[in-house]
Amino acid sequence: MRASGTFKVEGFTPAEVRLPEPVVETAVPVGVATMRKRYEGEVAGASATLFTAAYDQSSGTGTYVAMESFEGTLGERSGSFNFAHSATTLGEGRQAEFFVIVPGSGTGALAGIRGAGGMAVDADDTHRIWFEYEVAE
Repeated sequence: MRASGTFKVEGFTPAEVRLPEPVVETAVPVGVATMRKRYEGEVAGASATLFTAAYDQSSGTGTYVAMESFEGTLGERSGSFNFAHSATTLGEGRQAEFFVIVPGSGTGALAGIRGAGGMAVDADDTHRIWFEYEVAE
């Protein structure tokens, strides 16, 4: 099955993290934040995200890794599940993308969900998401 939608970030809160000593200094610092997102379309609901990135704002270059907990509907099925995603940017576009639904994380009518998906950002800043998934019956 496939479900797609759009999303908006409703909250982005940087988090303070104590790294193990000694701290390793790099040219692009690592940051951690929490995010709240709202989804519309065949993917409808909300999510809470733990977001980690090494990103240079001035050049738009960096990589992020995110673990997201989603609650809502995919198509006609309601429930919750986790998914992980990451990508690298070099100013424009995304590359080296990774996107997977966490096995065993589904609840409700999404129990047994497995699969993958992807994200894209349009030129007008519309954020798109899609899932290619199966749900064990």
